[in-house]
Amino acid sequence: MSKPSDNPADPFKKALAEATKVMANDPDLNVSYSVDPAGKSGDNMRLPQVSRRMTRDEVLLARGTADALAMHHRYHDAATHAKYAPSGDMARDLYEAMETARCEAMGARDMPGTAGNIDAKIGAEAKRMGYEGISQMSDAPLPVAAGYLIRHLATGRPLPQGADNVMELWRGFIEQQAGTTLENLDETLSDQSEFARFARRVIDDLGYGDQLGDDPDQSDDDDQDAAEDGQDEQEEPDSSGDSDNEEDAEANPEQSQDQQQDSAEASVNTDDMADEEMGEEAEMPEGEAPLEPPPPPPASEADPNYTVFTPDFDEEIAAEDLADPVELERLRAYLDQQLEPLKGAVGRLANKLQRRLQAQQNRSWLFDLEEGILDAGRLARVVANPTTPLSFKVEKDTEFRDTVVTLLLDNSGSMRGRPISIAAICADVLARTLERCSVKVEILGFTTRAWKGGQSRERWLNDGRPQQPGRLNDLRHIVYKSADAPWRRSHQNLGLMMKEGLLKENIDGEALEWAHRRMVNRREARKILMVISDGAPVDDSTLSVNPANYLEKHLRDVIAMVEKKKMVELLAIGIGHDVTRYYDRAVTITDVDQLAGAMTEQLAALFDSDPRARARMVGIKRAS
Repeated sequence: MSKPSDNPADPFKKALAEATKVMANDPDLNVSYSVDPAGKSGDNMRLPQVSRRMTRDEVLLARGTADALAMHHRYHDAATHAKYAPSGDMARDLYEAMETARCEAMGARDMPGTAGNIDAKIGAEAKRMGYEGISQMSDAPLPVAAGYLIRHLATGRPLPQGADNVMELWRGFIEQQAGTTLENLDETLSDQSEFARFARRVIDDLGYGDQLGDDPDQSDDDDQDAAEDGQDEQEEPDSSGDSDNEEDAEANPEQSQDQQQDSAEASVNTDDMADEEMGEEAEMPEGEAPLEPPPPPPASEADPNYTVFTPDFDEEIAAEDLADPVELERLRAYLDQQLEPLKGAVGRLANKLQRRLQAQQNRSWLFDLEEGILDAGRLARVVANPTTPLSFKVEKDTEFRDTVVTLLLDNSGSMRGRPISIAAICADVLARTLERCSVKVEILGFTTRAWKGGQSRERWLNDGRPQQPGRLNDLRHIVYKSADAPWRRSHQNLGLMMKEGLLKENIDGEALEWAHRRMVNRREARKILMVISDGAPVDDSTLSVNPANYLEKHLRDVIAMVEKKKMVELLAIGIGHDVTRYYDRAVTITDVDQLAGAMTEQLAALFDSDPRARARMVGIKRAS
């Protein structure tokens, strides 16, 4: 008999898993819980982790995600979906979003209890992505808005806060372009094939008809006709095909001669052109042959096969150049106000780290010297015999290697809300703390300039969509605080992370390589690079036209290069995402409130693990 679990969340997780199997109409479905992103692959379903505390938000998110995935499993047919899937990226995103909305709407009709749970899931996602603060259509993803609108029209339910904002920004445009087509929504909802045709018509109405590809229904008719023609040919074989050309030649001897003459002339012209080219090469003076241009440097030192379609629109920019001083001051005030309750706990952890660092910087004494300060421990001996040798000591500064610490913060859209706020305030407090201990700190951020590819993608489309273009988005690497800048001059910059529309997509490999290059060029003896991220590299534009693991493989290659060179000590903290599969020295936290403790403990452990530091500490203890 198995021992009952002492985790209060286990009964809830077990009940939710069984209910999910029933709703999905699949008793063989395998349901698990993980800190990795939720999703479904075949008969395996991954739900958000539920901690022992079982907070209301955790429970609602788990139930909503379970219901949404169960409805998709129940009402979605992969073969039908693939048959009608468009070939273009934006068209495919619209198609996927509308199909997801159809499955959720079907669930709301057949099982009304799922509607409220899925609303909670949508609301949590909208809050995480910061949809409530978006004020411009260009910042709101059209596929997401289209999916929200389909669900709203099919169920009649209002959308959660944030999601309704995205839908309303695009609603006027969608209804103006596809209003007539949308009237047929109810008639197609229960039939996936009909709905797929409906979705393709909506995509065409929205101006992306060129991305739909061939009409699958027309292709089926052509295949059927071709099969029938082939069957007729098999029933009535024609043995005269091989002799047709001979008969034609015999019937038209003049035409045959003309063809031969044309071929001969073409051959002569080709030979003449070759002779002219050889003549031009022979006439060139010796030693003045044109030099081939040197090959362009590889886009990545870690992986020569990693390519970038164009770096022309990438930018490395100081935080103060992305907002005026007045706005930075306002954003910083908002950040301080939002995280006032957290400052005490972070401050205590920072003080703990400071004491540990200062302990390594304590000065020691050299004893048994002929001159210096009189050793009080030998005072009685000196009084009894003033000629006693080796009775003095000298204070010696303990060697503490010059150190620089870089904090590389993920500025992707999934960090919106509390995660990015806590990351900003922790970076701020750690910078102050380490600066007091004469440790220089650099704070960097990485994201992209646009959703869905930006100007890089536009150029790619204009160039005819070449295959395997490599990274296909505009990078934005932000310097919040350089290592040589004092904290008092840079602390306002961290408020920029609260700016609407800043956080977009994340290409971790190139960001890590960028931060590593900056550190390698510095003069400090010890270099520590801490990466804070909440997920794997994700850029929809790049991944839609390259292998699915393109960005993830590059991240692994960069990490391997950094750890092989051993010029920088690398560690990572994953927020709700297992980064130990990428980094050798890493920790994963399930609650963003644990970030401050994880950052200080990881840094303290690194300093304590320094062999020179351990040797100094042993020497201090022995001297005392």
